Amino acid sequence: MRFTVANWMTVSRVPAMFAIVWLMDRDFDWAATIAFWLFIAAALTDWFDGMVARARGEVSSFGRFMDAVVDKVMVIGLMIALVNGDYFMRYDAIAMVLLLCILGREFLVSGMRMAAAVKGLTIEADMGGKVKTFVQLNAIGWLLGARMMAQDFGHLFPQDERWVITVIHYGGMGLYLLSAVLTITSAISYFRRHGHVVLD
Repeated sequence: MRFTVANWMTVSRVPAMFAIVWLMDRDFDWAATIAFWLFIAAALTDWFDGMVARARGEVSSFGRFMDAVVDKVMVIGLMIALVNGDYFMRYDAIAMVLLLCILGREFLVSGMRMAAAVKGLTIEADMGGKVKTFVQLNAIGWLLGARMMAQDFGHLFPQDERWVITVIHYGGMGLYLLSAVLTITSAISYFRRHGHVVLD
């Protein structure tokens, strides 16, 4: 097996995640802005890598496997950093509980996939899982964007217009809550359809 362009795009999200987390904890000028746009670039590779692989005829089992694993590593890593970085204000305890639900879901589904693989079965990601990931990425983006606007562009907003940043911030928290709900419902859907691989 050789590393293709699409594979490199997929794997690049891991060092990008570490860089974003590091920037989230920095207080120098433009750190929040760099973190936001680096996240946008990493999130776009999640869409482009599959498109590139199909266009070049390089779709592989390794690519599909790594794409799913890297998505989980990046999303969960950034969500942990968000909870730890005071992005949820006084709702950090609730955010932590929701994060634990998200982690539990990922372990449950990954365990089911391993059990299915032992039996020679493949559990593909369904639409619910894809929508869940899309909402998670949006939640992270909105929260990073709110921090960017507050820290690096706050001077552009008079005091009576700071509500714009607040709306974006609460929008991100709302998407985070929605992503947790979708995470739980998609886990229930997976278990109903594939639970037999661990129950028989």
